[in-house]
Amino acid sequence: MAVQPPKEFLERMRELLGGEYDAFYASYGNPRFAGIRVNTLKIDPAEFREAAPFELRPIPWCKTGYYVDEQTKPGKHPYYHAGLYYIQEPSAMAPVELLDVAPGERVLDLCAAPGGKSTQIAAKLRGSGMLVTNDINAERTKALAKNIELYGVRNAVVLAESPERIARAFPYSFDKILIDAPCSGEGMFRKDEDMARLWEPEWVRKYAGMQRDILQSAAALLAPGGRIVFSTCTFAPEENEATIADFLLEHPEFRVVPLVPDPCISPGRPEWLTWLAEQGEGRVYPPEIAAQTAGCGRLWPHKVEGEGHFLAVLERQGEGQPQEEDAGYGILVSERGGQTQSKRDSRQGHRGRPGAGRDAKAMDEREVLESWRTFAREHLNEAELPGEPLLFGGNVYLSPLGKERLDGLKVVRPGWYVGTVKNGRLTPGQPLATALSPTEAVRVLDLDASDGEAIRYLKGETLQVEAARIRCREGAGLKGYVLVTVDGHSLGWGKWQDGMLKNEYPAGWRWT
Repeated sequence: MAVQPPKEFLERMRELLGGEYDAFYASYGNPRFAGIRVNTLKIDPAEFREAAPFELRPIPWCKTGYYVDEQTKPGKHPYYHAGLYYIQEPSAMAPVELLDVAPGERVLDLCAAPGGKSTQIAAKLRGSGMLVTNDINAERTKALAKNIELYGVRNAVVLAESPERIARAFPYSFDKILIDAPCSGEGMFRKDEDMARLWEPEWVRKYAGMQRDILQSAAALLAPGGRIVFSTCTFAPEENEATIADFLLEHPEFRVVPLVPDPCISPGRPEWLTWLAEQGEGRVYPPEIAAQTAGCGRLWPHKVEGEGHFLAVLERQGEGQPQEEDAGYGILVSERGGQTQSKRDSRQGHRGRPGAGRDAKAMDEREVLESWRTFAREHLNEAELPGEPLLFGGNVYLSPLGKERLDGLKVVRPGWYVGTVKNGRLTPGQPLATALSPTEAVRVLDLDASDGEAIRYLKGETLQVEAARIRCREGAGLKGYVLVTVDGHSLGWGKWQDGMLKNEYPAGWRWT
């Protein structure tokens, strides 16, 4: 057997699964499954299937997901660096599919790092609405922010906050919330042998307590009629059915939305709540509460080609939104760069003229933001870019939120990072390039994935490029920033002069 799960874990699963146990145990001798998910912000799945450099096999529960052979090394191809697909464990694609995200909605990914599910949400938003993606671990938000940027997301805010503080800042503000909850990780033993080696029985209780706290905060963040998807990658009923049952007891305004019968997704196990109570490890739930957990779902490694996951869809009953004074929406920026103010903020705007020092700071900020507008006129094809330009940490962002809404929060990215201003001129950021389409840039150089030039660019090398290869807007000169693409998909920036393309691809992103 390739992986040997902990003995105490196996004994418990034998008791819980009964006649299913032998098939479950045998699954640890099977190879793990690898998958990719197509990024529809950049390419249509049908187009990707035509261009894919490796064999694809559909994943049943995700229309944009495909099984791949891990040996093909999908991370070692220019298309990966162009953000055309995300490498993701197949079962991990299921929670966002159940969230049922629609363009224009306000969505929160509460425990988001490293960001795979956030990029899946962003693709479903199609550039409209707003995604707030968060992880309480500041170190983990580095990978989260990088993935948001690589995959061309324009309408996201990245936070490193506790759920409680987000709830105070955005009460009843989100249409959809994803909680990919911290858990004991029992479902990942086959994928990650270290997880199996380090697992401790005490983790189950510890993480169950954390999950209950996170769900409490999520309830304070969700708008009436909104939806929460709660998921884990563990088997323990304390972290799954019991967590949901406890939440329903405390929040009668919520209900479990039963999952549509699916051959890949098995139902929840309400009988395991009874088992926990008989073991003295859980409470006795009212029958109507316990019965709802049967509408949850489980992905089992002995039944599907993927690792173990638990899924629950929760909806707050009630239509319409809270009153604006209670909802905490504050300033919401329109997609065309304008903004609407709440009555509360409008009143605050009439409190009198700020001091001279604040005026000077505001003037400096206006000059910086004008540098961005100048860059956009000279290098972008009158594209209607979403969000409000704002200065944050010396960088320029286009934010889906007004700056005032972020005050007091630990903000990693307040929006789409477009560049840094120095000496009155804006140097464009890599995330600006990755989220642009070739039609939005004044100058474009397209590279071919089938020869070595694209990889040389990704390694940071200077390229020899004839002037005729640079596609320019009519009337524009060749001098200036060039959007470098591979087979029509953006990679990064370069600056062309006298037959040479100076490479602007950042060192931290380069092919290794």
